[in-house]
Amino acid sequence: MNRYFILNKPANMVSQFVSSDKVPLLGEINFDFPEGTHAIGRLDKDSEGLLLLTTNKKITRMIFSGEKKHKRTYLVMLQSKMSDATFQQFKEGVKIKIKAGLEYLAKPDSVFRVADPVSLYPLSKDVREAYPHTWLLITLTEGKYRQVRKMALAVRHRCLRLIRLSIENITIEGIEPGAVKEIDENTFYRLAGLND
Repeated sequence: MNRYFILNKPANMVSQFVSSDKVPLLGEINFDFPEGTHAIGRLDKDSEGLLLLTTNKKITRMIFSGEKKHKRTYLVMLQSKMSDATFQQFKEGVKIKIKAGLEYLAKPDSVFRVADPVSLYPLSKDVREAYPHTWLLITLTEGKYRQVRKMALAVRHRCLRLIRLSIENITIEGIEPGAVKEIDENTFYRLAGLND
């Protein structure tokens, strides 16, 4: 029987169990994952938040390569204040480079400025908040490699912090960084929008 896990991945951890490089790995999480567990999609090393894990080999394709698009929501801290004109440009879509240097118009499903990020996620104190910055809540159905970071750079803002809050209706609400919650298959399929 397949098993399904929600991990609130801390920053500076690679989304895999094995690596030839000396990097912090998922196996260092204080949880006894069954053999064959793997991450569904990835969060890059610097990113935090929702990472789904399972023993089901078919799920990654169903969520990230299937015909139905799955929404992913991110809380993002950008360096410096974002002007209204730049925010509008970001909202309408920006060109980013994807595989083989091709240009792609990346457009968020929705984007909002966030005045109080702690109301959305219990953030730890970050020294970078002493400097001018902008928090955005971004929802995408596309999933190009490092898309949010590339979109931010395209409008001349560096991404300082990126936290994935949800994939469809699966969230990290109530799960501390580094903690894991197991959910049953029916709940997973329903929340991930795979029953449609």
